[in-house]
Amino acid sequence: MTPLTTYSDVTPDTFQEVVAAAQPALLKGVIDHWPAVRAAKASDRAVADYLKGFDIGKPAEVWLGEPRIKGEFFYGDSLDKLNFRKAPATISATLDHLLGIADQDDPPSVYIQSTAIDAYLPAFTADNRLDLLPDVPPRLWVGNRLRVQTHYDPVDNLACVVAGRRRFTLFPPQQRVNLYVGPFEKTVAGAPVSMASIENPDFERFPRLREALDHAIIVELEPGDGLFIPYFWWHHVASLSPFNILVNYWWDAQPEQNVEAMDAFLHAVLALRDLSPARRDIWKTMFDYYVFQSQGNPVAHLAPGDRGALGPMTDEALSQARQRLVERLQRRWQPPRRP
Repeated sequence: MTPLTTYSDVTPDTFQEVVAAAQPALLKGVIDHWPAVRAAKASDRAVADYLKGFDIGKPAEVWLGEPRIKGEFFYGDSLDKLNFRKAPATISATLDHLLGIADQDDPPSVYIQSTAIDAYLPAFTADNRLDLLPDVPPRLWVGNRLRVQTHYDPVDNLACVVAGRRRFTLFPPQQRVNLYVGPFEKTVAGAPVSMASIENPDFERFPRLREALDHAIIVELEPGDGLFIPYFWWHHVASLSPFNILVNYWWDAQPEQNVEAMDAFLHAVLALRDLSPARRDIWKTMFDYYVFQSQGNPVAHLAPGDRGALGPMTDEALSQARQRLVERLQRRWQPPRRP
């Protein structure tokens, strides 16, 4: 297992260094000062009542699973189906429902995931501020003992435990090849997920999963703790308590201001994947040299005014490159003319 760096008393400046390092980090007690955390440490009922005091009664989307799924929200009998249903309910009603089933041996699975706090509990943020990310809107996650299958976020993530305990299992982006990722188009919650269980691994069906597990980082968080999960790091999340609350912050520390990388990736799949091996090798060399600059600046021998889209991406160069790309796409994808 790979060790995890732990920080205590992290400051905004220290946090920027953590983010720049692009490695996961445990921030012990980063939200210990929150009234919500103090209430959670008193009791589940206390923190539930605290959150209910901010609820404006707007129905949220709640995921509901039968006891048989044992907290694992995933695909159903096929990739066209899910093993749970969705229904509207207020956050207050959901909190009361969770408290009501907390002592059951085999309860149904109940989950509010990725809900914008400012839209449902608008006064919560003023009392529970995170100075590390003052301008990033927080999101709420509430549920019982659940497991979120291994996935990635296309942005940076700071996950903060308010109530209950959570176990995160993290994998570097390079372990994608060993995680047996499902389809991009048919997903459980928006991002593609691993089809391989890390809790009950089937090494006959997914033999490369052993390699991924050798590179895993496993950490358990208690109320008040935060975990920084960098861009594109894979993570599996297990809620270990019958009543759990998490607040997270998604933001892009290095926004792709010109073109979305995923757009370029999907276009590359269309344009390059089915070429002959010889042609794919040629384009791999082109990408390594011009995009990833494996041999340094590929246009250093050209005068600055002659570098075009391969030089600094000024507003003018960006506009010209976009226009050329649009023209090429329109020309390429025009339906054939009928005689």
